[in-house]
Amino acid sequence: MFENKFFGRDPVKKPACPFCGSLLIEGPKELRTRRAGEMPVGSCSCGAVYACDETGHNLGSAMVEALVFGCDMDWDLAWGLEPEKDYLQEIVENYDLKNHLIIPRGSFEGRRIAGALYFVRLHKDVQEVTSDGVQKSLARAVPAASNSSSRGTRKKTLSKKNVEKLVKEYRIDSILDAAQEDKKIIRYLQRLLYSGDDLFRWRAAETLGRACAIIGDRDPGFVSRLLQGLFYSITDTAAFPMGAFEAIGEIIGNRPDLFGGYAPQLYQFLADETRKAQSMQALGKIAASRPDLLRKHTLYFFDFLEDPDPAVCGYTAWLMGNLGAYEAKEDLEKLQQESHEIEIYENGNLEKKTVGRVASEALSKL
Repeated sequence: MFENKFFGRDPVKKPACPFCGSLLIEGPKELRTRRAGEMPVGSCSCGAVYACDETGHNLGSAMVEALVFGCDMDWDLAWGLEPEKDYLQEIVENYDLKNHLIIPRGSFEGRRIAGALYFVRLHKDVQEVTSDGVQKSLARAVPAASNSSSRGTRKKTLSKKNVEKLVKEYRIDSILDAAQEDKKIIRYLQRLLYSGDDLFRWRAAETLGRACAIIGDRDPGFVSRLLQGLFYSITDTAAFPMGAFEAIGEIIGNRPDLFGGYAPQLYQFLADETRKAQSMQALGKIAASRPDLLRKHTLYFFDFLEDPDPAVCGYTAWLMGNLGAYEAKEDLEKLQQESHEIEIYENGNLEKKTVGRVASEALSKL
C-alpha cells in the first residue's frame, strides 16, 4: 500500500540491503538480552547485520551496536576488528521504523523521517564463528516499537554550578536522574576531573562513571568516544586531567559488560613509572566489578607486588584481592608488615590504609 504512494517524484520504497540488494530484510527487533533504550537490530540473508538509529543523530552508536551484534555480543572480538579489512559498513538513510520504509523526501504523515539503518558485513571467517549466535538472538527477539511519539518531552537539566555542588556534597542521585536524558551532564563532570582536591575529584569520577553507565544503555558510542579521549589525554601531558585514570576505572567498572574491552589499554601505562600506580588502581576498580575480565592476566601482575614504589605494591595487592588470586597468597603474606599508606576510595570517601592492611584484606578474600 505505502509503496504505491508518491511524494512529488520520490516514491516510498522498501529498505534494501546495500551489500546484496535484497528487499527481504525484516524490520529491526529488540533483543531480549538488551536493555531498554538500546538500538534494535536485524540481519540480512547475505550475512550483513544492521542497527536502527531512529533519530539519525547517533550513527556512531549505531555502528557500535551493529558491529557488536554481528560479533554475537563479543566486545573483545568487535574492538579487535579493523574496518575494510575485517568488515564493511554502509548507511541507509531516511528510514521510517514505524512503517519499515524508506521515505526519500524525509517526511510522512506529518512526521519528520530522519532514521537510518547502519549495516555492517563481517568477513566470512568472522561470520562463521558468530552467525549461529546472531540468528539465535534474533529468533528470540521482538519487533521494535517506534519511539517517535515520545519525542519532545521536557528534559531534566542541571547547571554547571548545580552539578559541582551536588558532587561536592555527594548527593548525586539528581545528577544520575538528569543523565537519563541530558548528555551535557558528562561535559560538566569532565571538567571536575581537573580538581586538585583528591576527594572531590574521586567523587566526580565516580559520578561520571555512574552517569556513563546510564547513558551507555542508549548511546554506547558516546561513552566509547569519551573513554578514547581519556586514554588519549593521558599520553598528552598538556591535556592530562588529574582524574583521567580514576574516571576510566569508574566508567569501565560501572559497565564492564559494555566497556570491558577497554581495560587492557591500561596495561600500556604499567611500564611508565609516573603512571604505574594510577593504572594499577584503575585495574583494581575494574576487578572489583568483573574479576573475570582480568583474571587470565593474573601472572602478569605478580612482579608489581615487589615494586620499589609502595603505592604500586599496595594497589597491586588490592587488585589481587579483587581478582581472588589465590596464587598470590605467599607474596601477599610478605607485605603484611609494610607500613606505607595508600588511599582507597569507596562509597564516597577516601580512606588511608597501610599496604600491610590492604594485603591482609586481600588475603581474606582468597
